[in-house]
Amino acid sequence: MTGDDEVFRALADPSRRRLLDSLNTKAGQNLSELCAGLDMARQSVSKHLALLEAANLVTTVWRGREKLHYLNAAPINDIAERWIGSFRERAEALADLKRALEDTSVDKTAFVYTTYIKTTPERLWQALTEPAFTKRYWGGLEIETDWKPGSAITLHHGGAALIDPEQRVLEADPPRRLSYTWNKMTPEWAATWGLDADFVARLQREPRSKVTFEIEPAGGAVKLTVIHDDLEPGGLTLESISGGWPIVLSNLKSLLETGEPLPQG
Repeated sequence: MTGDDEVFRALADPSRRRLLDSLNTKAGQNLSELCAGLDMARQSVSKHLALLEAANLVTTVWRGREKLHYLNAAPINDIAERWIGSFRERAEALADLKRALEDTSVDKTAFVYTTYIKTTPERLWQALTEPAFTKRYWGGLEIETDWKPGSAITLHHGGAALIDPEQRVLEADPPRRLSYTWNKMTPEWAATWGLDADFVARLQREPRSKVTFEIEPAGGAVKLTVIHDDLEPGGLTLESISGGWPIVLSNLKSLLETGEPLPQG
């Protein structure tokens, strides 16, 4: 877990900001791609990435023997919210950076968010997979499946059920890794969330995406990384989940650490 000072120090260097810009434009780059794109020595890039990762501004995920790097906007979101209204000049600069990181007009196909939760991997897995848990932090959403790879997922919300034969469990390795395809919105399902028909029609035209949860012990806490990828660049799904996941994960963190989700209002 990191503090504000560590984040500010990491952001102070222009080379590190260039690395974040590069990852904001293209997520999931390996070290060679970052070096080539920024014309920086491999050793320098490695040192900058280590500092950014220590500040939780960069998240890494292993895919076989390849280490991929993703921008994590969570610390900037947190700091911007705390500082706005206090130190206006610094807050405005953070707000500008926050907006840039949330910009969906660039060629992004993935949204990545890393947070640290004071719990155990087993308890976090339970919160991600049991309907009684998801209902409390996910706006009443219940997820029904046996969590075996290939199994179908049924969603329940507001008295309606979404039965989508293509929404399936992709990976389930408790309590370390969970992955499943994302639902394709239907008019009936959208009505339970108060979404209008035009919005739903536009969502339906976008490709199906997937979400992956990476769970790692981190001292007395757990590091949770959410990777939502296979998204249409600049699409509505990317725009929606970029605002939605931070809310869901903040509620999850609050529920596991305090016994209650964040107050609504």
